[in-house]
Amino acid sequence: MLELQNIHTYYGKGHILYGVSLNVAEASVVALLGRNGMGKTTVVRSIIGFTPPHSGIVRFKGQEIQGLPAYKICQMGMGLVPQGRRIFPSLSVGENLLIGQRGKGWTLDKIHSLFPILKERAKQRGNLLSGGEQQMLCIARALLTNPDFLLMDEPSEGLAPLLVNEVGNIIAQLKREGFSILLVEQNVSLALRVCDYVYILNHGEIVYHSTPAELAKNEKVQAEYIGIAK
Repeated sequence: MLELQNIHTYYGKGHILYGVSLNVAEASVVALLGRNGMGKTTVVRSIIGFTPPHSGIVRFKGQEIQGLPAYKICQMGMGLVPQGRRIFPSLSVGENLLIGQRGKGWTLDKIHSLFPILKERAKQRGNLLSGGEQQMLCIARALLTNPDFLLMDEPSEGLAPLLVNEVGNIIAQLKREGFSILLVEQNVSLALRVCDYVYILNHGEIVYHSTPAELAKNEKVQAEYIGIAK
């Protein structure tokens, strides 16, 4: 579904990603882990077209997309749940949802069945929602574009443990429905709970990849690259 081959990405003259390669198979969840400042969000920006890679290949559904504008990539079926939520604070919850609605499959009724709180809050302004409710709104807005692939950048960031668990449940449900997801996370327990495969990024390079079960047993890698000490 998604393949990165040896991508190098810069911000100005700053070299951020050094030959990153990874794969996300159809109907699977792949986690990209790493500490803050290691380049995880730059991977997302390189894929979606906000910061196109200087070299290397980004292939989506068999087609090379590096260099395409973000709206073209989204039209191909890629949805984005950005870091920091990025909802429209002055619009109501209902308006936030309708502004991105496109295609068939995910309807408001289906969204409300998955996120009942958004139906209750439909007339409230986005900036009056709690952090967890804003994250639900952000995921729902992406789903209403009717993608078949999701980029999720730190969806658990700043959430209380109960809400982190709820985000995990939502990701697991989307996986059951056949979504392919690249999950960029710092919450290792959440990522390992829902993913099929995991990559670790350190200073712009992939330094480790394995199944979640293998990473869970590798205390040395956990301590060195994601800060989990036993």
